Amino acid sequence: MEPTNPEQSTGGVPVNAEPVGADIDAPAQVPPNPRKGMFGITGSGDVSGFGGLVRRAPEVVSTPKPYGGYFDEVTDALEEAYPGFADAIEKVVVDRGQLTLHIKAERIAEVAQIMRDDESLRFELCSSLSAVDYLNSDPRRFHVVYELTSMTYRRRVRLEVAVADGVTVPSVTSVYPTADWHERETYDMYGVIFTGHPNLTRILMPDDWEGHPQRKDYPLGGVPVEYKGAEIPPPDQRRVYQ
Repeated sequence: MEPTNPEQSTGGVPVNAEPVGADIDAPAQVPPNPRKGMFGITGSGDVSGFGGLVRRAPEVVSTPKPYGGYFDEVTDALEEAYPGFADAIEKVVVDRGQLTLHIKAERIAEVAQIMRDDESLRFELCSSLSAVDYLNSDPRRFHVVYELTSMTYRRRVRLEVAVADGVTVPSVTSVYPTADWHERETYDMYGVIFTGHPNLTRILMPDDWEGHPQRKDYPLGGVPVEYKGAEIPPPDQRRVYQ
């Protein structure tokens, strides 16, 4: 369905508008280091190929203090309790009301231990562990994300570790047992190796499956589907993905 107002999704600029004096034969200017969609889509901010938008990869830099709310208390308590704070923490980012500590991969288990055990922190629960693949946008393409919850102080914080393909990450299962199956799923879907995990095997795909399906360079594949007498080709053969 075509939008009734072409200016709604482009910030007041019509989708097909050309700037005055633009050379229609000149190649489109793509911003440096754009985020790319999955399944081979390039030059677009979505995976459908419909929008034709390009999203510039944001430059993530440390947020200056004061952070506001309880964020200052959390970072100050961690810095006081953890002597290796300055070396282990790459940056502290506050965005959209969330606190994210970017941590060197080799230090994640140490930081998790302090986050759980220090009386001023008491982040007792790792409620989620997942990953993101920033293919072609970050040399350390895999970002492993840990969502921690303090039930004592009713607080939340995110830890984030960035690694290149083939670089291992220490397991945090000895600190947070809830991370056991989450690390297995992240390994299964992205191929991130968690050293020290008690049983790092696939959890969703068969044991003999080749590849990791949520990597952005993983082939889409699929099977044709027959629907009401019409045969729909598999996703990787549809026109939008060519």
